[in-house]
Amino acid sequence: MTTESQRFTVLLVPEFVENKDGVSAQEAAVRTATVEATGETGETGYPRYAGEGIVADIDPRSRTVEAVLVDGSELDYGLSALVAP
Repeated sequence: MTTESQRFTVLLVPEFVENKDGVSAQEAAVRTATVEATGETGETGYPRYAGEGIVADIDPRSRTVEAVLVDGSELDYGLSALVAP
């Protein structure tokens, strides 16, 4: 039995807004997606999650996005990918 989460919500947040002036990541997000475990391991060695146009390698223990593709492309400059709290 696995203890790793099977689903996360990924937030794409502008870097310049993140944690600024009391704005939460959820309020600042320009896009959100619910991603589910694919059963694969990504290039980073972490489990791969996919959904709603987002494919991400996520460390389930630290809840850190280690790699991400958005609609098949790398993340646009100036954006960060975070796992919702």
